Amino acid sequence: MTTDPSTTADPSTTLTYSSYLALDEILAAQRPRSAEDDELLFIVVHQVHELWFKELLHELAKLQRELCGGESVPALRTLHRCLTVLEVISAEIDVIETMTPYQFSGFRARLGNASGFQSAQFREIEAVLGRRDSGILRVFRSDRERGPIEAAMKRPSVFDSLLRYLSAKGYPVPRDLLYRDVTEPAEPSEELRTALLLARSDDGFAARVCERLLALDKALQDWRYRHIKMVERIIGAKIGTGGSSGASYLYRTISAPMFPDLWAAWRLP
Repeated sequence: MTTDPSTTADPSTTLTYSSYLALDEILAAQRPRSAEDDELLFIVVHQVHELWFKELLHELAKLQRELCGGESVPALRTLHRCLTVLEVISAEIDVIETMTPYQFSGFRARLGNASGFQSAQFREIEAVLGRRDSGILRVFRSDRERGPIEAAMKRPSVFDSLLRYLSAKGYPVPRDLLYRDVTEPAEPSEELRTALLLARSDDGFAARVCERLLALDKALQDWRYRHIKMVERIIGAKIGTGGSSGASYLYRTISAPMFPDLWAAWRLP
């Protein structure tokens, strides 16, 4: 006679939807500091952002492995997923914009020094993509937050991985760029742009990978812009939480693309 395993399994070890997703912990992680109804929305949207940032870091690490391994099709799939995640993150701003400036003012003072400027995961994403700005580390007090950002600044960036990919595909990437000091910002290179132009003119997998990286860069800038306009709408020219300069600081962040050599090579002559 066959026994139904559901009747004999130890209930304490039976996996459920709730236990698999750790819903008890997740749903207990929203702790408003005021009695304002809208604070819960504010917390949930930002927590969801951080979950997507975690997923982006996971996907970008996978992307780098694929690029270094010369895997064009898997890299394109991973880039497509990263782009879709950024689209979702950007769309979440629509939700937070259902909150009026007046509603935000009801709990803003309770935020203290907390600020999106202090998102360690987003700073790590920037470092993974290529940003090298050790000054940003001053924002973070704990080694737990600083450590991953510092580590990312010491590793080859996504752009460095792209250069290895292009070199493996036969494009003339300058040797000094393949073995550069990755702790320093990448400098513009006319020789590299020549290699990128060759990839563009070949219009094969390498061109598609480059184009999707440009789309990723643009999607990140689009999200920043949406975020800026949301901040402007809610606090105007006021100083941001955490003492940042609010929207004026955020505008400066969209003026520098992550992959300037790619943008230069893909512009019209």
